Amino acid sequence: MKTYIALLRGINVSGHKKVPMAELRKILSKVGFVNVQTYIQSGNVIFQSTEEEPQKLTNVIQKEIKNHFDFEVPILIKTHDELLCIFKNCPFSQEKKESSYFTLLYWTPDQLLVENLGELKYPNEEIIISNSCIYFYSSMGYGNTKYNNNFFERKLKVTATARNYKTMLKLLSLSSDLK
Repeated sequence: MKTYIALLRGINVSGHKKVPMAELRKILSKVGFVNVQTYIQSGNVIFQSTEEEPQKLTNVIQKEIKNHFDFEVPILIKTHDELLCIFKNCPFSQEKKESSYFTLLYWTPDQLLVENLGELKYPNEEIIISNSCIYFYSSMGYGNTKYNNNFFERKLKVTATARNYKTMLKLLSLSSDLK
């Protein structure tokens, strides 16, 4: 049985696309996922499944959310090891890393778009773009930045979802407990 982390994009934000985590755990348990856990209300689900294909798991979760809540949600599924690799590859110093955001990409963006985005520079903000993640640090805090998830999606033409350092650490801890 494999352990997975599902990252749901854009739920429970400003009262839109409400997905109570207790209901989500119940729904996913009914379709055969095991040890289903959620972390905070922003759409972080840890579970185990015998299914080896992440896309099949994504399809199941999307279908169940659509059937139960009547809206669609982009979902990114990673294994513990994949998320750990992204986390460990953060290029910032430990001090900056602890205040950084990880914008996880649903697919590898076009290289030309990455290069164009890399030319943009804002004071007190740093971005480093890999194939699967944008590592983002702002000394002013996420709420005051020019960069945000929607900005990255527009510039790179890719679906993405952001998590902060503490959330990444907690997801890794919870998924490690199931390994």
